[in-house]
Amino acid sequence: MTTQPSVVGTTAHPSVQAVGADGLRDWALDPGVRHLNHGSFGAVPRPVLALRQTLRDEMEANPDAWFRELPGRVARAREGVAAFLRTAPGDLAFVLNASSGVSAVINSLTLARGSRVLLSDHSYGAVTMGVRRVAARAGAVVDTVRVPLDASASDVTERFAHELARPGAPVALVVVDQITSPTARLFPVAAIVERAHAVGARVLVDGAHAPGMLADPLAHAGAADYWTGNLHKWVCAPRGSAALVARGPHARELMPLTDSWGATDPFPERFDQQGTQDTTGWLLASASSDYVEQRYGWDAARAALTRLADEAQTLLAGALDQDLAPVAVNQAPTMRLIPLAARLAVDPEQAAALQRRIAHELRCEVSVTSFGGRGFLRLSAHVYNRPEDYVYLAERLPGFLRAL
Repeated sequence: MTTQPSVVGTTAHPSVQAVGADGLRDWALDPGVRHLNHGSFGAVPRPVLALRQTLRDEMEANPDAWFRELPGRVARAREGVAAFLRTAPGDLAFVLNASSGVSAVINSLTLARGSRVLLSDHSYGAVTMGVRRVAARAGAVVDTVRVPLDASASDVTERFAHELARPGAPVALVVVDQITSPTARLFPVAAIVERAHAVGARVLVDGAHAPGMLADPLAHAGAADYWTGNLHKWVCAPRGSAALVARGPHARELMPLTDSWGATDPFPERFDQQGTQDTTGWLLASASSDYVEQRYGWDAARAALTRLADEAQTLLAGALDQDLAPVAVNQAPTMRLIPLAARLAVDPEQAAALQRRIAHELRCEVSVTSFGGRGFLRLSAHVYNRPEDYVYLAERLPGFLRAL
């Protein structure tokens, strides 16, 4: 039996290795660029990349043997990821990314004509598009829960509860972000799930940013019917790695987006065989989480990264002369927003253009987002980041923006 790949040769913690101390030494990231946008695409440690190449070489050396043995390998990989996420292996399927997990759920459900689906105005754009397409096909209605940026956790819950209780067609499904992408808010999903279940609605939690950033994202999601989260972000697994968690009868309804030879298998095994897809990222997700644990310790890393994100946010807000009060509520642990001048990035197109210019002219990768007609700088912090990365940006960004 083939053993699971593992990271070897890393420094053992507890916290022998300080977060950010080595910079990019153990990462393939370009050292000529400041990488402050881990939240979008993640980064993979060099030891994991080396393991992935070894697996790919094995696959190419004998594709028949590789794909013949792959289901067993995926099953063992699922055990490791399930342990990291503190759930049962039988409740977890691998998917390509959180958007794929959302798509698998909404395309497996039968929405009644005239029923309602709830989203918030903080939802990820691709998820919103997918939900609207599926709802239109079924004749269902998508309603948007408006949540101000400075809403407290209780206010967020009550806004969802108000929409759930509104007279008219019943709510069949609530799709709610655990950590919002454009605004880096931590939503009170367990409380929202409780309110939704009280009126018979199912809840799908989009936990794209949650694995690794939250110690126990599934506990934070409460009794959600479905949860999906990326492993390529804070867990640092190779891209194309995410988890979809469902339990009981709801899980049995779920089908992968591509029918392959495992289609007649039960959940989650029916998700394991996806034709000739390269699933080496799935096989290495535990190696990536082990890398962070062995090198830094997850608990120590999370605490240090939260402090670093706090410091970076304060530094950039001061440099840009911006008030943090409107964004200092329900913030994600290791992502932060800094308001931009009112004239900048007022819509998604302008935000994307500004992000590209910062990357090209300042050699700094950040996320620029737009919400409610206002532009924001969204910064991330991970173990390779150092305070001087944010100092570099703070010294250059104000003059750059004034010149626009």
